[in-house]
Amino acid sequence: MVNSRTPVIVRTAAAADLDAIVATMTTAFFDDPLWGPTFPDVDLRATQAGALWRLFVSSSMRHDWTLVTANAESAAVWIPPGEAELTVAEQHGLEGFLTEVAGPQVSAAVLEISEQFETARPDEPHYYLSLLATHGDHRGAGLGMGLLRESLSRIDALGLPTYLESSNPANDRRYAAVGFTQLTRLTMPGGQQVSTMWRPVPNQK
Repeated sequence: MVNSRTPVIVRTAAAADLDAIVATMTTAFFDDPLWGPTFPDVDLRATQAGALWRLFVSSSMRHDWTLVTANAESAAVWIPPGEAELTVAEQHGLEGFLTEVAGPQVSAAVLEISEQFETARPDEPHYYLSLLATHGDHRGAGLGMGLLRESLSRIDALGLPTYLESSNPANDRRYAAVGFTQLTRLTMPGGQQVSTMWRPVPNQK
């Protein structure tokens, strides 16, 4: 089990949390090395990226593995083994949705990133950390790492490994501190480097 250094209240997100979670994702990834430049119009970035986060979060919540702190200051979107982030219909409509929201250039970039992510994911059953974010107003309080440690404790109890993509190299060491190791390094359409990271079940190699 993972011992949290920062005690936090962690609960499963409810439908009423969606707006707060989207706000958390939007602020957290606004200047992200990968996701920021993917939405190059800074004036429209919050609106365009926020629409993408809303789609992915609202769809993923059907799995009941979106975990949040007390007021959704931090949120972790987990996808259970064998499940997908989007429904089949949402996946088929993603290009059109993105083109309408942000234009064809952004749509193409997001689809290429998604394709690389999907191709790199291991075949072994695992819990996938699709998104982890802390609202900009609450950074530095340890909420994100506390939420991650509690998430991992719950997954450890199920005896399953975990996997993520780190879009910000500054976070790699934080993931390493809770047991993740780098699998591969992906080069994104804009030249950014993304680490794919794997965490085995504790006490297993």
